Amino acid sequence: MFKRVTALLFGLAFAAAGHAAESFEAGKHYFLIEPPQPTNTGDKVEVVEVFSYGCPACNLFRPTMEKVKAALPANAELTYLPASFNPSENWPTFQRAFYAAQALGIVDKTHEATFDAIWKDEGTLRITDPKSRRLVKKMPTVEDIGAFYATVAGIKAEDFVGVANSFAVNTKMKRADSLIKAYGVDSTPTFVIAGKYRFTASSVGSIEQVIPLLKFLVEKEAAGK
Repeated sequence: MFKRVTALLFGLAFAAAGHAAESFEAGKHYFLIEPPQPTNTGDKVEVVEVFSYGCPACNLFRPTMEKVKAALPANAELTYLPASFNPSENWPTFQRAFYAAQALGIVDKTHEATFDAIWKDEGTLRITDPKSRRLVKKMPTVEDIGAFYATVAGIKAEDFVGVANSFAVNTKMKRADSLIKAYGVDSTPTFVIAGKYRFTASSVGSIEQVIPLLKFLVEKEAAGK
């Protein structure tokens, strides 16, 4: 049994190494965005993660995102784009929360904490029941998130709620929805590079290939400037 497992692991490692040596192909490993969308990172190559706090795959992807941030080339800048296209899992509310936290300058304190509050069994913003794993009937509200952010970021809950319901945040949410549609994103997490290229871990073949493809596309964009 041990020999069979060892042989299988060797075979998988060999296949992965062979794939890494191959060039990435448009239309297979990544997809062109037509027309390209504007970016907001100046001279740096924009790397966008389209995500949602309510997305279980995004939560599981967090260790890889830490590796992405550590491996990001100096000429690239990572930004986050919250999606809202799955209201059954409270994505619109979490999208609103992200932009409110961003406006208040507390995203660095709330980003990882929000994932934990949703996906850990003892979390205060759970969207699934810890025992049945089914969606809860009463999803977290903006007020619930404001109360949580008051504890982790030292703000007033009422200030958060006010910003969350502001015209500025409503505008950012509409812009995010339009941009995600223009990108052609229909699942999360998805990466968008320079407003021109889109890919997922599934399209590239494995989580291990995410960083190599990301670097490939950043280099491709930088070479074209």
